[in-house]
Amino acid sequence: MFKFHQLKVKLYSETEIEPHEILLDKLAQKKEEELGVSEQKFEVPLQEKVLKLFLFFTLFLILVIFAKTFQFQVVEGKNLSALAERNKFIIRQIQAERGVIYDKDLNQLVFNQPSFDLICRKNNFSKEEEKREEILREIAEITGKEFESLKEKIEKSKDSLVVISENLDHQTLIVLETKIKELTGFQIENNTVRDYLDGAVFSHLIGYKRKTGELTGLEEFYNEILIEKPGEILTERNAEGNFISEEISKVPESGDSLVLWLDSGLQKKIEEELKKRLKETGAEAGTVVALDPKTGGVLSLVSVPSFDNNLFSKGMSDEEWEQINNNPLNPLFNQAISGEYPTGSNIKPLTAAAALEEKIISPEKKINCLGEINVPDFWNPEKTWEYKDWKVHGWTDMRKAIAESCNVYFYTIGGGYEDQEGLGPTRIKKYLELFGWGEKTGIDLPGEEKGFIPDPAWKKAVKGENWLDGDTYHLSIGQGYLGITPLQMATSFVSIANGDKLFRPQVVKEIIDKDKNLIKEIKPEIIREGFIKPENLKVVREGMKQAVTNGTATGWLDQLNVSAACKTGSAQTEKKDILDNWITVFAPYDEPQIVLTIMIKDVKEGQSVTQPLAQRILEWYFASK
Repeated sequence: MFKFHQLKVKLYSETEIEPHEILLDKLAQKKEEELGVSEQKFEVPLQEKVLKLFLFFTLFLILVIFAKTFQFQVVEGKNLSALAERNKFIIRQIQAERGVIYDKDLNQLVFNQPSFDLICRKNNFSKEEEKREEILREIAEITGKEFESLKEKIEKSKDSLVVISENLDHQTLIVLETKIKELTGFQIENNTVRDYLDGAVFSHLIGYKRKTGELTGLEEFYNEILIEKPGEILTERNAEGNFISEEISKVPESGDSLVLWLDSGLQKKIEEELKKRLKETGAEAGTVVALDPKTGGVLSLVSVPSFDNNLFSKGMSDEEWEQINNNPLNPLFNQAISGEYPTGSNIKPLTAAAALEEKIISPEKKINCLGEINVPDFWNPEKTWEYKDWKVHGWTDMRKAIAESCNVYFYTIGGGYEDQEGLGPTRIKKYLELFGWGEKTGIDLPGEEKGFIPDPAWKKAVKGENWLDGDTYHLSIGQGYLGITPLQMATSFVSIANGDKLFRPQVVKEIIDKDKNLIKEIKPEIIREGFIKPENLKVVREGMKQAVTNGTATGWLDQLNVSAACKTGSAQTEKKDILDNWITVFAPYDEPQIVLTIMIKDVKEGQSVTQPLAQRILEWYFASK
């Protein structure tokens, strides 16, 4: 019997058995012995360090894969899912209409006009320079643009989308539409521009909206009301980009529209007559504001020179921009709400009301006007200062002083003279502020200035000088450091015309939808009332009526078919013998329907400019009624 227990396996080492030591047959062993070759290993074992490195790398790779999976699935899952959805869906806008603007009689003043622009998408432009140049030369020929400047414009633009030509004319549009598929990188974009009826007539009131988004005037102030809300069409695609379905995901909403207090016929007439009067007198700039004394509604607001707001909405040439930008008279400047000017004698009804309210003088008391007053110098009594009038008025009470615009009378009640107490600068300023001067009226237009009323503290702080009696005399007749906007002037006289209510001037009367259904009525807003007693305002109004019947406006406003009351004024400027000419009128006298303020700049001394202009405007206005 074979004894298995006698068989032994020789180990290569005491700690391990190599594969070849088990598998080698006897022949191999014999051969090795014959040749004297010691045992050789068929394989070299891997070192332990290498195995550990391999294991570490494998684990690291698994961790990296896990981390990226976690990042994509958890951390960035929502974003990546959204990106996938965006690749799956294409969103296109549906245009909506911006709200329009109407006058008080619902005559439309602003329209939305279709417009087509040629644009270049640089990302889609041909990569081959030769092909690009070929396309550019064809574009230049079609649009009438110079090739090199067109090329430079595209190359230098940092934006991927470059506007090549705006508001394409009909003929150019047709040619481009037939060739646009061949003009790689170019496309025709359909949009809407604002079309303003009689642009230059209404531009300072309505303003403009540019394609760039720039806004002025009512377009800016009421942008949140006028602005449209585009709709969206959602187009679904498969992975190959093929169309699957399409649906409207967001319905477009048109902007709401504005109805103004504006009388567009009056606006056109005022602009026409103002330009004519400027030409007749050699003056170059002026402004007119007309308000409804019962509501504060803006019936008209004109500033000349003006500009065509269609140039801004539809685009203009470099030459047209240079004409506007380099005009020293600055046609973009709205004199009515942003210009600050000394008022001249137009301040006198307000000074009179303050004196009556403070009870420093009776309206019947007469002051003898000899054409000037002489005031001793405070520091040198032997020296006197002369404050002149424009003529000798003789014995003058308050009504006559307003009607004839007597400087001496208002020097006296403003700064005091001899035995007559004066208001002084503090009380004058107090009442001017009650009438709305020195603060913004709050009109619904951007760019309004607040005007300025000087006082002793301001002069000391800014000029480093003490306030003098002469400063008070100048302030009491609307001269010196005073600066008031024509709108503030008209607003203050509204309270005199209606008996005591100072209204906030308002351009917009109503907000309506696209079908002209009323959304909101903007009610008149009273800033303050009752700050001057009715009997005192009555005296002031009577003085203003005498200015028409037997004063500074006689020969013009007394020719009207309705009774009127007014105050005229001329303010000195820095130019010798050159004045800013003012007038404020309300009519009819008993039931006022309109307050009209006119200011014409740089009028030669001695000219009566505003009275005949007011006459022409009011004749037309009441005839049209």
